[in-house]
Formats: sequence, C-alpha cells, structure tokens
Amino acid sequence: MSSLTQTRDYNFNAGPSALPIEVLTEVQDELLNYKDSGKSIIESSHRSKEYEEVHFETLNNLTTLLDCKDSHSLILMNGGARMQFALVPMNLVREGQIAEYIVTGTWAKGAYDEACKIPGIETNAVWSGVEDNFNRIPNPDEYSVNNKAAYLHYASNNTIFGTQFHTPPESGDIPLVADMSSDILCRPMDISNHSLIYAGAQKNLGPAGLSVVAIRNDHLESCPGNLTSAFDYKVLQAKDSLLYTPNCFAIYVVGLVTRKIIEMGGLEEIQKINNAKAKLIYDTIDNSGGYYKGTCTKESRSIMNVTINLQSEELEKKFVTESIGAGFSGLKGHRSVGGIRASTYNSVPLESVEALVSFMNEFQASNG
Repeated sequence: MSSLTQTRDYNFNAGPSALPIEVLTEVQDELLNYKDSGKSIIESSHRSKEYEEVHFETLNNLTTLLDCKDSHSLILMNGGARMQFALVPMNLVREGQIAEYIVTGTWAKGAYDEACKIPGIETNAVWSGVEDNFNRIPNPDEYSVNNKAAYLHYASNNTIFGTQFHTPPESGDIPLVADMSSDILCRPMDISNHSLIYAGAQKNLGPAGLSVVAIRNDHLESCPGNLTSAFDYKVLQAKDSLLYTPNCFAIYVVGLVTRKIIEMGGLEEIQKINNAKAKLIYDTIDNSGGYYKGTCTKESRSIMNVTINLQSEELEKKFVTESIGAGFSGLKGHRSVGGIRASTYNSVPLESVEALVSFMNEFQASNG
C-alpha cells in the first residue's frame, strides 16, 4: 500500500463513507483549539462568532456549488434524509393536490411509504421497478404525471441497486423533488425545475446526523404555516437554520469538504474524477468474461455505487473476506440484496479504485 493508506483502509463504505484525508487532518489539527479560540468548535456556542462564520460559509459554499443563489434557499437540518420523507409532503402538498413518486429502489419506496402515512395527503406511485428488481431507471414514456400533482419525487441515485438518473426525470409543468443523498455534488446539476432537493450528509458531504435542503423560493413562501416550527421549512429558513442548536460539528466538516471542492475547480472537475473512477470498475466488470456481473442495465449504471454479483454466493463471501485482509472495507453488498458493492463517492480517491481493480483482477485469476 502507499504511504497514504498504510494505516487506513481503502474505504468503499456506502455511508457513513470516506472523507478527504486533507479534511480529516484539518479537523484533527483544529479539534482542541479552533483558530486560537481556546476551545473546540464542538464546544462553542452556535451563537458564537467562531461558529457563525463556519455556519454561513457552509451555506454559501453549498449555494455556490448548487448554483442556486437566486432561485433556492438552503436549510441545514438535524437528522437524516428519512425525516425529509415526511417533511416534504407536509410542507409542499396543498389541498386538492397529489404527491407522486417514481419508485426506483429501497429509499425511493421508503419516501413513498412515509408519505402514504400522513393523514389527508393523497399519494401515487407513477412507476415502480420492483418487478425488475430495481435494475433500471424508467423511460419517460413509461409513466405519466397527474396535473394535480404538487411534485414528482425521485431518488437521483439508488445506493442499494446501483442505478442513477443521469438527467432528471421528465415531469412537464410539475416541479420535481429529489432525494440526492448519495450523489449530491458528484456532478453539475441544474435544479431550477426542482421544487426541492434534499440530502443526508453522510455520503458525499460529511458526517451523519445532518441533512441539507434546497427549496425553491416561491415554494418556500407557500409552506402552510401550521406545522410545528422544527418541521416548517419557512420558519427554519427565516432563522438561518439556527432555530434550534444545529449539528455544529457536521456543519463544520461539510464546510471544509465543500471548500475543498471549490478549491479543486468545482463540480466539473469532480465529475471528471468520478467518471474516471466508475469507468475503471465497470470496464473491469465488462472485460471479465462474465466472471463479474453488473446488477443493473448499462444505461442506468451509477457512478457512485457499483453493484456486482459473482458466480455464486460462496464466491462473493470469499471475495469480501479476502478484500478485508487486503485492506479494503465496505465492499459487502447491502444486507437486503447481497453481492458486492463499491461506493465511489467524491472523497474516495482514484488510488483506492485502482487498488480495487487490481484486487478484482487478482481474485479472478486465483479463483476463476
């Protein structure tokens, strides 16, 4: 292994996932005494000058990277994306409207199921991939959107099944809502036609326990106003995401991660790196003579989560066991589907992917 990874795994965990080594080093250096304040940032008041600088830099960085300064407002919320499954319909669906969903995987189905539990809100799944074991993204002609829909919800990337929308789904005049938890900031993304996007932080942004919400300004103004304040997007935005004590440490790390992305050249550069990483693994799969098999159609392949099957469950278990011994972590597939999964989020370095491809080739040669 290189000097970078002698004491650290090649981390392919699906979430919480890898963070940039430079960010972790900076956190380590600043943890005891943040910028000579005499205390850690996680000991500082969320009303302090030190923390407010961190908080607003993080919001500004996200706004810059999402290119939504004039169209959307950013909110930082404690908790993960699962909480947004309920808050989205509670905030966006008005009387006489329907919440509609494209169900392309476990978390897309979870969002739909949670919306179905909310009294007084009508829901509809316009398309589901369950019969195909969620192995693809739908074509536009396979679903239609009701003109009474408040929004069409989709998960932009499906971590368990390894599929991804490479462009947003078509919805006509109906605005989109996207769960971008596992591919936010992996590439440039036009969110102008999205009523709202949200993402848990623990994959591409930072530690778990924080979610990022970007809501279109005109839709923010029409939030109902009868929700408890901690669930009301309009109230939270008006308080600059400081209605209650936020997850200060997670926000601090997200600020460092997003600063690093900007310094690297932004999302265009990030996309080039992510495409290169994904191509290395998919080429290895496609050139293996069927030894490694992708679990989804090529057109729907994710650049964030590569899912793989081998010729038997026993061989997959051996692959995972030997990969751990070789310094890899997180390659076991989700417990609901098994197989192998390599999560190649922004912070997974190209070096780790090169090491994985080398291991895959060696494993095939020894176990073919």
